[in-house]
Amino acid sequence: MTHYAEVIGDPIAQSKSPAIHNFWLGKLGVEAEYRAERVADGQLESYLSRRRGDADWLGCNVTMPLKLAVASLLDRIEPRAQAVGAINTVFRGEDGALVGDNTDIVGFLEPLERELSQQHLFRMARIIGTGGAARAIVFGLAKQGFTLVLAGRNPAKARALLDELAPSGEHHAIDLAHFADATDFAFDDREGCFDLVVNASPLGMRGQAQLAFDWSHAPPGSIAYDIVTDPTDTSFLANARAVGLQTIDGLAMLIGQADHAFRHFFGVQPPREHDAELRELLLG
Repeated sequence: MTHYAEVIGDPIAQSKSPAIHNFWLGKLGVEAEYRAERVADGQLESYLSRRRGDADWLGCNVTMPLKLAVASLLDRIEPRAQAVGAINTVFRGEDGALVGDNTDIVGFLEPLERELSQQHLFRMARIIGTGGAARAIVFGLAKQGFTLVLAGRNPAKARALLDELAPSGEHHAIDLAHFADATDFAFDDREGCFDLVVNASPLGMRGQAQLAFDWSHAPPGSIAYDIVTDPTDTSFLANARAVGLQTIDGLAMLIGQADHAFRHFFGVQPPREHDAELRELLLG
């Protein structure tokens, strides 16, 4: 039998994770596989029970709608995942225990490393979404000194999320509809500032409603970042480019979080020198 890891969720057919991990395994010549398994919310406990007894199973990535529910079924949770309250990676510890981690945090921050290494007078992020991925992003950006504006369909849920994950700082929770209409707000001088606009929701994903965001809400020089991966070039990003903003697509975060999950599963670092080839594969 072959050692394997997999990604679980519902739906799962559209996941690009198997292509990423199997590309790296092939480049490294590692005899292992990475698969996709459809697991609905009510099937999670039985799935983990079966995998516990499978000596070839190395772990799994966890996607919608399981990132929150999986925590109660594990033996241990890494501190960053415990803090965020959402898990996207489950792996076997050296003692055989099932351990939960959140690699979304480092994956999201990876393409921002150059900007984050610089000093800024002020950092602000406008974030859309209040789900599992948004929790990791709120936590990660708060740790990087950002003032956050979190928008969701339920502002009370957004407020509670900020209070839980970013209790210090002057953060704001607003209704998602606030960003849909144009604003005539005159932004001040943004020199020395770092502004992000992040879609951390499923809006704009294939089969989902489009995200209504008017780019008059984005300060000049903002970076637009969309974590949606299907399609990779969303309307959100296309509209941001149309007003002259730099963009980061969801593949950047997906590859970044997969890097750290791959190390958990297979015990080696992925060959990131092939990132350009990998992106071509994923976009093909």
